[in-house]
Amino acid sequence: MSSATSAGKVLPGDPPGGRRALAVWGIGVAVYFVAVIFRTSLGVAGLDAVDRFHVNASALSTFSILQLLVYAGMQIPVGLLVDRLGTKKVLGIGVVLFTVGQLGFAFSPSYGMALASRALLGCGDAMTFISVLRLGTRWFPARRGPMIAQLAGLVGMAGNLVSTLVLARLLHGVGWTAAFAGSALAGVVVLVLLLLFLKDHPEGHEPEPLPHQGAAYVRRQIATSWREPGTRLGLWVHFTTQFPAMVFLLLWGMPFLVEAQGLTRGTAGGLLTLVVLSNMTVGLVYGQIIARHHAARLPLALGTVGATALLWAATLAYPADHAPMWLLVVLCAVLGACGPASMIGFDFARPANPPERQGTASGITNMGGFVASMTTLFAVGVLLDATGDDYTVAFSSVFVLQAVGVSQILRLRGRAALRERERLVASRVETVHVPV
Repeated sequence: MSSATSAGKVLPGDPPGGRRALAVWGIGVAVYFVAVIFRTSLGVAGLDAVDRFHVNASALSTFSILQLLVYAGMQIPVGLLVDRLGTKKVLGIGVVLFTVGQLGFAFSPSYGMALASRALLGCGDAMTFISVLRLGTRWFPARRGPMIAQLAGLVGMAGNLVSTLVLARLLHGVGWTAAFAGSALAGVVVLVLLLLFLKDHPEGHEPEPLPHQGAAYVRRQIATSWREPGTRLGLWVHFTTQFPAMVFLLLWGMPFLVEAQGLTRGTAGGLLTLVVLSNMTVGLVYGQIIARHHAARLPLALGTVGATALLWAATLAYPADHAPMWLLVVLCAVLGACGPASMIGFDFARPANPPERQGTASGITNMGGFVASMTTLFAVGVLLDATGDDYTVAFSSVFVLQAVGVSQILRLRGRAALRERERLVASRVETVHVPV
């Protein structure tokens, strides 16, 4: 007889996992990998975009703000679509949208058309990660959940690494149009793989069909997911942990390191690469720790927030024109932990919701970090223009959002823990009555 716990033991009816699961899940992750390349491509092209479209810091930040606004706004609708239509259809739509968006950005002759292209890209990008999380829960046993989620995030960061190392060189080697248009071919490749080989679930593990109930179904899915303290706690963990690194990698890291710290583009690119490599390493460590010690979730999340705040404060308050290289290296290494820490938010939302609400709950959780990133991108751009490019003032906005997020985490942690224990006891009782 199997026992069931939210800490990762085998659940009745768990998917088998195995090589086929890895192959199918790998296709979904490949789609997410390409989406992240496209999402972060502006991070290495920010200074080039200023020259190409003749814009200031606020207008430059609008690119990423609009992209993240669309992304965040799409999370709940995407979660509902994944629960309703399944992974393959939603991922397919997403690939088409973000590929067309990347192509449009390559050929945009004006700032307005470039904005529209980034919005389309953000819409397609929004459909990828929630779909990959759902694919993991459908193909792998529940005990693998934390590690599978961290691995998906790790592959996404590998996409960021491609932007930093490959796309940046293409951009300065073959030019704007060729670099962005050439990268769009990757979208075509993963679309073909998806259409030919991806399946929503293994045979014998089909979900029960959901009757079409229109607006009533939508309201119920959102309301019941939101009522779970674990879903809300997951959102605030994601909100508080993800955005410092996202803002740094997506747009403002390169200008900060070049203009405020006096580094060359090559050296700055190396530090951005360090953030990505640190993320990939820490992701593996966090996934293993949480899979073995479920109680480590909140200490890891709050510890990452505290370390990030400390290193940002030390860098911005350093009593010299430029922070020393060793401090910038440590800052970038710590920023690398932000992505893995944000994945912990899903480890609070997942056990709080049944399988038929996983997409919706993940969508709510995933909104957190992107709302925080969007807010900070806007604040940094406005403050830079208002203060004559004072990066110390501009990046101090990070501390405000961290304080808001930590206060909400502390408020919700007790209720979420109590509700999770109640679900654990209920699942054990149900399992006792499951026939062998």
